[in-house]
Amino acid sequence: MPITKAEYLLSAPDLSICPDDDKPEIGFAGRSNVGKSSVINALTRRKKLAHTSNTPGKTRSLNYYLIDDLWYLVDMPGYGYAKISRKEQSRWGREMKRYLLERKQLQLVVVLIDIRHQPGVLDREFLLWLGEHQIPFCVVLNKSDKISKNKLPHRKKNVQTLLDEMNIEVPVFIVSAQQPESMNELQSFIMDFAHISR
Repeated sequence: MPITKAEYLLSAPDLSICPDDDKPEIGFAGRSNVGKSSVINALTRRKKLAHTSNTPGKTRSLNYYLIDDLWYLVDMPGYGYAKISRKEQSRWGREMKRYLLERKQLQLVVVLIDIRHQPGVLDREFLLWLGEHQIPFCVVLNKSDKISKNKLPHRKKNVQTLLDEMNIEVPVFIVSAQQPESMNELQSFIMDFAHISR
């Protein structure tokens, strides 16, 4: 079923600010330029829910969006953006690890990767880290509208091969923020995985 209600709730720079309830949380992670905000807008069918920017690294907190009053979509700070101080990068890293390891409400991490490129070093490190810590996740290959359709299966297979080499078995989805219908399978998986029912 399509999402009928989506609203920005709050930005949490650390875990103490996160919502104090038991609603399931789905975290969205990825490099700073991977298009997380656009995917969130397409998934929720809201053009301006998450602020998009041409400047990477704008998300510096955990941005919470309440979906259908049932669950939270959590936009995590993008990794790999270097134009901030090392101190700030270190703080982000600590808080994100705390969130991923300690937040009991977190049900699933959606890792976005630009389908036009091979997963970079930071992508691979993050996927391996999630696997080593047994944190449930799926991989979403974004910007599928930017390459020809006949290349899509090959790009997906490359990522699945990488995951196999890490001894990780998780779903891999192909989406485009320009094609909201491409989000249907991902949305169904999220709802089923987190046992979210209307």
